[in-house]
Amino acid sequence: MMREAAQQAGLTLVEAPLGDPIQEPEYRRAFGLMVRERVKAFLVVDAVENFTHRRVIVELAKQAQLAAVYPWREFVESGGLMAYSTEIAELYRGAAGYIARIFEGAHPGELPYQQATKFELVINLKTAKAMGLTIPQSLLVRADQLIE
Repeated sequence: MMREAAQQAGLTLVEAPLGDPIQEPEYRRAFGLMVRERVKAFLVVDAVENFTHRRVIVELAKQAQLAAVYPWREFVESGGLMAYSTEIAELYRGAAGYIARIFEGAHPGELPYQQATKFELVINLKTAKAMGLTIPQSLLVRADQLIE
């Protein structure tokens, strides 16, 4: 699906697979590949290992001058460019509601699946400026938080 979307947008998708377990050398190798392939921007998926190594990822992105969209606001708070993600507090509240229903006797397998309904866009303007990027006004007005 992502490859088709990239093609429709006139973009080339470059995959930078990581080994297992994912440690700092794996990220360095992936960034080396992206630099060799002349990648201009990348998307970080919401894997636990990526959250754990978020400072390394953000630093490597800065060194390579790569724009990135991250899965959680904490990446942006660590200096990343932007994040579009679910609001973690909402997910915790939803989980607490599920737990309460289970304690009240509900069968977990019968509870409906709930998806996040609140998403947030966080943009780090300081990082954008350091990269020489101009964030379009149309994106700025949609941001839930701008870090300056």
